[in-house]
Amino acid sequence: MTHSSAEAPRVAAIIYRGEDDVDTLLAEFAFARLAAGDRLGGIVQRNIKDAAGRKVDMQLIDLMTDKAIGISQTLGSGAGSCKLDAGGLAESAQAVARAVAGTVTLVVINKFSKQEATGKGLRNEFAEAIVAGLPLLTAVPEKCVDAWREFIGDEGAMLPCSRHAVETWWAGIAPRLAASASGDRPGGDDWLWKTIC
Repeated sequence: MTHSSAEAPRVAAIIYRGEDDVDTLLAEFAFARLAAGDRLGGIVQRNIKDAAGRKVDMQLIDLMTDKAIGISQTLGSGAGSCKLDAGGLAESAQAVARAVAGTVTLVVINKFSKQEATGKGLRNEFAEAIVAGLPLLTAVPEKCVDAWREFIGDEGAMLPCSRHAVETWWAGIAPRLAASASGDRPGGDDWLWKTIC
């Protein structure tokens, strides 16, 4: 779909590499928007690290309740990775479903990654947010970009992993949301969106 020059897409994905700290970027943006009074729902990821800086646990934070949801199982000291906890993933799916059903202005889902690329994880919740027409922000690892494009089609903005890019995208969306809420027609700057560099 081709977007008019005055319309920023409602769906945006931060494209990141392994060395990027996209979890912190997404969480800091979401909490800043909440502090500014925006109504957000969905989930962001918090990584728990040991004294050596290694990730030892992962939690998802429900943006509507501020509740931490554990999503990793400890496999023991000899394990080289963590295993996702099915119960935690189910609870995080419910958090996203509540956001989609609620009166939020932005749904944040921490990642569209290999689980979603293969039809699992939170793929259904992504689809529900998009079908509902809600603005959606997520993060996609470079290795899953093709799967994301296949899932989303021509919709959406692909953002570099930077706070400036995310804030610029949101600045294009927020006035339109306010105009829709008040019944006014959106106006504004001349935006050309597909990729923000």
